Amino acid sequence: MAHLQVTVRGARATVVLTRPELRNAFNEELIAELSAAFQALGARDDVRAIVLAAEGPAFCAGADLHWMRRMADYTREQNLADAARLAAMLRSIYECPKPTLARVQGDVVAGGMGLVAACDIAVAADSAHFCLSEVRLGLIPATIGPYVVRAMGARAAQRYFLSAERFDAAEALRIGFVHAVVPSEALDARLDEIVQALCANGPAAVGSCKRLLHDIAQAPLDDALVARTVEAIADIRASAEGREGVQSFLQKRKPNWLD
Repeated sequence: MAHLQVTVRGARATVVLTRPELRNAFNEELIAELSAAFQALGARDDVRAIVLAAEGPAFCAGADLHWMRRMADYTREQNLADAARLAAMLRSIYECPKPTLARVQGDVVAGGMGLVAACDIAVAADSAHFCLSEVRLGLIPATIGPYVVRAMGARAAQRYFLSAERFDAAEALRIGFVHAVVPSEALDARLDEIVQALCANGPAAVGSCKRLLHDIAQAPLDDALVARTVEAIADIRASAEGREGVQSFLQKRKPNWLD
């Protein structure tokens, strides 16, 4: 791939944005490559966790300036098609059946915020900064909006969507946009700990848990949701992996997925 480096070592896959000279900004090719990478890795049985990382001082600066110049002359139909491709890419990360982790080593701006928000877990270096800058350009963070609001919550989004203020990693942690903040030199060690924890869990259970989280996160607490959760736990208890997990616990041995 021209703008990505994809590697698989053991159960861990790593997808690296490799446009450091352009601050890893999006263009049509990068969007297509990210979609393809997460779809392919999500389908692999040997992959248990996917880390999204980036080269250079910035994690992702949003839209490539060359791409933005082309967009300036797009018709509404062309803009719809273009935005749909970006939306599909973000959804391919968000709905990936494998746990996804954002390794945020540097600044995250505009569309890059969507990449971080679409991942299940985000760990940032303490030197990273964040900005939803769209309104400064007379735009809105529409395509990334559903993921960012889920990540930081509606109240924080009201401030940072509207003000376009730049905020630091400590604030990103306070509002829940990232899960951990560490010195740059400790970033990989913290990610390794989380990946190791993810890979110790039942792979089918992790996939089912992701689907459950998506089902219940925004759903009203009504009879239908309660019924869905009842069915989910009954199904996983009756599954081969669920039975093995319980039996291994009762028998004080490792489950077979750790053999």
